[in-house]
Amino acid sequence: MRPAPNPVEAYVLAASGLVARVAGALMLCAIFLLASLTSLHAEGIVAIEAQVSVEGDETRLTLKLNRPVEARALHTGAPERAVIDLPRVNFQLPADKALMGGVISHLRFGLFSRERSRLVIDLAEPALVTATDVSSREVDGAHFLTIRLSPVDRVRFAQAVAEDSVRLAEDATSNGGIEERIRALDQERPVIVIDPGHGGVDPGAVAAGGVTEKEIVLAFSLRLRDRLQENGQYQVIMTRDSDVFVSLAERVRIARRAQADLFISIHADSISSAPQVRGLTIYTGSEQASDAESARLAERENRADAAAGVDDGFVEGDIGDILKELTRRETRGFSFGFARYLAEEMETVARLNRNPVRQAAFRVLRAPDVPSVLVELGYLSSRQDIALLRSEEWRDSATRAMAEAIGQYFTMRFANRGLAPVSP
Repeated sequence: MRPAPNPVEAYVLAASGLVARVAGALMLCAIFLLASLTSLHAEGIVAIEAQVSVEGDETRLTLKLNRPVEARALHTGAPERAVIDLPRVNFQLPADKALMGGVISHLRFGLFSRERSRLVIDLAEPALVTATDVSSREVDGAHFLTIRLSPVDRVRFAQAVAEDSVRLAEDATSNGGIEERIRALDQERPVIVIDPGHGGVDPGAVAAGGVTEKEIVLAFSLRLRDRLQENGQYQVIMTRDSDVFVSLAERVRIARRAQADLFISIHADSISSAPQVRGLTIYTGSEQASDAESARLAERENRADAAAGVDDGFVEGDIGDILKELTRRETRGFSFGFARYLAEEMETVARLNRNPVRQAAFRVLRAPDVPSVLVELGYLSSRQDIALLRSEEWRDSATRAMAEAIGQYFTMRFANRGLAPVSP
C-alpha cells in the first residue's frame, strides 16, 4: 500500500496538475486564434469593426481589418455623399450598430464590382475626405483604415464633385467581363437579358427581418436563367449573377449591346406603412405614368445609382430622332404584348396586384429598341409575400409560368414576323 503524500508533495502534485490544465487551455486558445487568423486570411480582406469619432471639426470613420488596404475617395452631389473605393472586402460589421456622427449621417457598404467594394457615406453637410490613413497594431496584427472628413463650403464641395464626376461615370460602366459573353452569342436563337435589380452596395428594399430585395431577386433570376437554358431554345445574359452593383444605364447598355429580343428586370417592392398590400405587378416603360403610385415607384427605383455613389448620365445613342421614335413605338408595343402574356400566366401561381399591368418612366426600361418589362414580384413589407418569395417551391412554379409566357411571346412575334401589338 502506497503511503499518503505529505502536505508538500500534495501541494506540488496539485500545482503540477493546475499548470498542465492552464497549459492545455492556452494551447487550445492558440490553436483557435491561429485557426481564426487562417480563416480570415483565406477569406481575403475582412472588415470586422467600424466606429465613428469626432474631434473638433474633423469626423473620423475607422475600419478594423485583417489586412492593409488602399482606398480612393470621391464625392457626389445631389445628394451630398463621399464615396470610398476599396479592394474586395468581406464586411462582417454588426448590422445593428448605427454608424453616424459629425458630418456622417448614414453609411452603406458592399461589393461594387467583382473585385472592388465601396463605402457610401451620406453627409449631414458638405464635407470632403481630407485623408485616408492606414495603420497597424503589432500586438494582434490588426490593421486600420481611418477616413478623415472635414466640412467645407458649398462652392468648394461643388468643385470636388465636378472633378470626381468623370471617374464616377467611368466606374459605372465596369461590367465584370460581360462583353465576352455578349460576343459569344449566336444570331439564331432569341437573346433574353435578365436583370436582377439592385445589388452590392445597393440593397434595395429591406424587410423587417433583414431580408433584402437584392438577395430575393437574384435567387429568382438565377432560377429563371436556369429554366430558360434547360432546352437550349434561348440565349440568356444576366446583368449580374452575383452580389455586385450595376448602374441603371449600364443595365440598358448591356441589353442594347447584346441586341436583346427581350429584357426582364426583376424587383420586389416594399411599403412599410401598408403591410396589408401585396401582389405582383408588371411595368412597361412610358414617360407618362399610368397612376401616381407607379410614378412614385419609378422615381424611387431611378435613385438607385445615387444610393451607390454613381454619377452616370444616360445617353440612348445611335438612332436618329425620327427613326428612334418609330422604333420606340414598336418596341413599346412588343413590351405591352409580353406584359399581357406574363400577367395571364403569373395569375395561375401568384396573387396579382390591382391593375397588374402598368406604365411608368423607369430608367432601366428606356432602351428604344429592346422590348422591356419590370416585374415587381411582391412586397417585402407583406409577410405572405416574403414567405412566397423565399419559397423554393413557389420560385419553381413562378419561373415555370414566366417561361411559358416568354414562349407564347416569341411564338406570337415570329408568327407575326415582327408586327407589334398596339400598346396603350
